[in-house]
Parts: sequence; structure tokens; C-alpha cells
Amino acid sequence: MKGQTQIEFNPSHKTVKVRPGTSVLRAAREARVHITTRCGGKAACLMCKVKVDPEYSQALMPPNEAERRKLGSLLEQGYRLACQAIIRGDAKVELPEDPLKAAIRKQLEQQELD
Repeated sequence: MKGQTQIEFNPSHKTVKVRPGTSVLRAAREARVHITTRCGGKAACLMCKVKVDPEYSQALMPPNEAERRKLGSLLEQGYRLACQAIIRGDAKVELPEDPLKAAIRKQLEQQELD
């Protein structure tokens, strides 16, 4: 695992280069992308879940036991815990949109159409 790899965070399209072996959460912090966490990265709170495009699922190390236990069937839908997911290649991850922000965005888009 030499060199650097690139990870893109969406919907912001912010990218950052990090060393393989870096967690998605740490990469997000380096990219100045906010991912909420309450447990300090111990796979206990589920707040840092992100969705990984199936095309990039191999760009992350397989989930560890704690992550498998916590996410359960969400793993099959492409979700990972940013604090536990370790980067090993170029990847794109989607941050779930905050419900309040989503409502405001939809309202603004509707106003533009009217």
C-alpha cells in the first residue's frame, strides 16, 4: 500500500488524496467534509454511515466484525461506517443528506420552477 489514493465525497464533489489504510472518516476531515459522529469512531453510534457506489466497493477494505454487526443488512445496500471503512483504492462515497437540508433544498428548487 504505497503512494496515495483519491476519495471523492458527494454530493459536495470534494476530493482528497490520502494514503491507503486511512479511514473514510479521517479522509473526510482532511477534505473538510463534515461527517457526524458521536462515539469517537468506535462503531457504536451509526451516525457516520456513508453509501459507497457498488462500482467502488472494492476500493475499501472488507468490513470488520464490529461494522458487520452494527450495519447488518445495510451492508448489502452499500452502506459503510466512515469510522471503520478503510480506504485501499480510489473511491466515491455518498453522504446521506440531512433531512432538514433536503426539505429546504426541495423547497428552493420548487420556487425556482414556479
